[in-house]
Amino acid sequence: MSNEQEIAEILSRESEEYKKLGEEHKNLEIMLTEIDRKLHLTTEEEVERKRIQKLKLLKKDRMAEIIRDYRKSHSN
Repeated sequence: MSNEQEIAEILSRESEEYKKLGEEHKNLEIMLTEIDRKLHLTTEEEVERKRIQKLKLLKKDRMAEIIRDYRKSHSN
């Protein structure tokens, strides 16, 4: 069976959900990078940073789940 990167590329073309999750994950990464450029964060910025990290992880977990499902359904 294809490796994870190959499956991710296929899903990026064929699955709207996977494609959307990938774009959202990328946008969250950009937001996190912007926050991390600051030397000192306010309490609100710290909370926002944690919120973004959690959302990013949720998106990544769902993408991994979609890859597992794809692998299972194409392993025959």
